[in-house]
Amino acid sequence: MVVIQGKAQPGSSTLGQLPVGGRAKITKINANRFIIRRLLGLGLRIGSEISLLHHRGKGVVVAIEGNRIALGDGVTDKLQIEPIDTMES
Repeated sequence: MVVIQGKAQPGSSTLGQLPVGGRAKITKINANRFIIRRLLGLGLRIGSEISLLHHRGKGVVVAIEGNRIALGDGVTDKLQIEPIDTMES
């Protein structure tokens, strides 16, 4: 298991806990090298800002830089996020 992380954030949670329409920044990835390489190839990196479009069962569909990406529940549990308050932007 490889852990890639940025700064530890007190209010972080997993991507699966983000509500539909919510925005978040990825703060940590807890996954093996294969999954990390796939996520990096999709543009999902530490510090990336994403928007959650909808839940698909336990998986999600997110938007990042104009692209939509569907992620299964195994991946959503591995991505730690920090929600972004829409009032700040």
